[in-house]
Amino acid sequence: MKEGIHPDYKEVKVSCACGETFVTRSTKKEIHLDICSKCHPFFTGKQKIVDAEGRVEKFKKKYAKK
Repeated sequence: MKEGIHPDYKEVKVSCACGETFVTRSTKKEIHLDICSKCHPFFTGKQKIVDAEGRVEKFKKKYAKK
């Protein structure tokens, strides 16, 4: 590898909204996640609706039987 052209690659702390933290390597100083492998529905087997800006309610309201 050439010297001086690659970014600084160091260990960083990754923190999730659920409280889980782990260490990995990255060029960023810190990484913050909304969903990690400890709380993601695919890995936990439990359904969890992540509602961003009321999309679920907007969908239910739009397609509700009147």
